[in-house]
Amino acid sequence: MTYFDAIIQGIIQGLTEFLPVSSSGHLLISQHILGVQENNLFFDIMLHIGTLFAVLAVYYKTIWKLIISFFRIIGMIFKREFSFKKLDASQNMVIALFVGLLPLFLLFAPVPGSGMSIKDVAEELAASSSLLLVGIALITTAIMLTMGIRKEKSYKNSYVKRVDSDGDLERFDGKKQLSMFDALHVGVTQFIAAIFPGISRSGSTLSTGLMRGVNKQTALDYSFILGVPAIIAAAALELKDALKCGAVQAVGIGPVLVGMLVSAVVGFLAIKLFKWLLKTDKMMIFVAYTSVLGSVCVIIGIIEKFLSTNIFTGMAI
Repeated sequence: MTYFDAIIQGIIQGLTEFLPVSSSGHLLISQHILGVQENNLFFDIMLHIGTLFAVLAVYYKTIWKLIISFFRIIGMIFKREFSFKKLDASQNMVIALFVGLLPLFLLFAPVPGSGMSIKDVAEELAASSSLLLVGIALITTAIMLTMGIRKEKSYKNSYVKRVDSDGDLERFDGKKQLSMFDALHVGVTQFIAAIFPGISRSGSTLSTGLMRGVNKQTALDYSFILGVPAIIAAAALELKDALKCGAVQAVGIGPVLVGMLVSAVVGFLAIKLFKWLLKTDKMMIFVAYTSVLGSVCVIIGIIEKFLSTNIFTGMAI
């Protein structure tokens, strides 16, 4: 892999990991166009680790508070004082994170009659370089974003019975805390996004939170922080096997480090951008983008299936 390829893919990963447009889908598209084939999974994991540093840089205060809250919950359990009613916002978030991560264990469930796990199927889909599949998944992302945006607008214009100091009814802008049922819904969505390249993890989990009536900033923060343990777990599972088969030597340590650095810096900026776009109600930009890109990928994918050739590189598929 060249440094140019590493920089391009690092930029794509950093932008698309947090913007609701699917990092896995965009990496697959870029690799398909560039004809990059060797050890894609290993390099993709390293780019994800790069974006992990971006999340830590933006949310380090929140994550530290959650770590403290976790140990406080442990103390409450040992003292037999634990109660959902006694949890503050940070402690509630800790429990919601655990609940949201539970569906990911389904990745290890066997697929009947195949001798494979769901995780194995997901890896085969990621390695297939099928633009048709990515296109369908991107359109699915657009549909989910649309549903989330419409739901958010519907409750944003509603009112609660409580009145403010001026005697006016206060607008309801969503729940500030996730219920365990909300967290489970978001977790199932993250599980589905982990299987199909092109379904945005951040976009689908955010949309699910919005459809559950969660405040948009709370839903976004939860989505980003939920990705931290998911990225760590994926890296831990895949890196061991990748290192055994000599993936570092095949790709090159230099391009790997450059790709990670680029993805971290671009990812940091992407998080800031996403938070601003969500706050200013400009999410329809991503609906239009994923719809158009998904449609283009479907068309190209159909053509390539008919020709059995990658139209960008001329290689047989």
